[in-house]
Amino acid sequence: MEEATGKLEVITRYFADFSNQQINQFSELGRVYTEWNEKINVISRRDIDSLYEKHVLHSLAIAAIFKFSNGIEVIDIGTGGGFPGIPLAIFFPEARFHLVDSIGKKLKVVNEVVNALQLKNVTTQHIRAEEIKSRQFDFAVSRAVAPLKELWQWSKPLLNREQKMEAFKNGLICMKGGDLTQEIKESKLKPFKWEISELFKEAFFAEKCILYIPA
Repeated sequence: MEEATGKLEVITRYFADFSNQQINQFSELGRVYTEWNEKINVISRRDIDSLYEKHVLHSLAIAAIFKFSNGIEVIDIGTGGGFPGIPLAIFFPEARFHLVDSIGKKLKVVNEVVNALQLKNVTTQHIRAEEIKSRQFDFAVSRAVAPLKELWQWSKPLLNREQKMEAFKNGLICMKGGDLTQEIKESKLKPFKWEISELFKEAFFAEKCILYIPA
């Protein structure tokens, strides 16, 4: 637990007011991922030691801007090993998260983490986002899964029109890195953009950003 607490400081440096349950879940998260990543590799070997910075804190950059209130429904498109969905689900226990991916073995790890942390606000589905029918969400989140144009094509049909948050309309929130000039141009969209380096001081977040497209 001492090792997890040390790594947890990467999060508590920027966020406070966690319940005991949230602290326990964030602490346990590292152990469970390390254990399952040895069986099914969903996080690169060189990144697993930096799990809290490169995956957990990175995911929580969304929480620094968007406050998912009670009843908000979020779909995590191409969740992979569960990012950003699982850290956000711990952070926002009153919101509901649906984590989808087309690769079943990744979702096996996600399901094991969800069960180990007893996350009651998370569901998973082995499916491509574009195949989901007759279900809608308030927000779609995604982390470096596909070009912005494709993400928006997949997300738009899944987004509810009824706005539940005062500060932001329903929409797509995606995490990107590098020079996005051409990608944004090709998408023909005008996303809002936040530099994560302005939220967190770690060098890892240089050239990483959050894009938001309202529905």
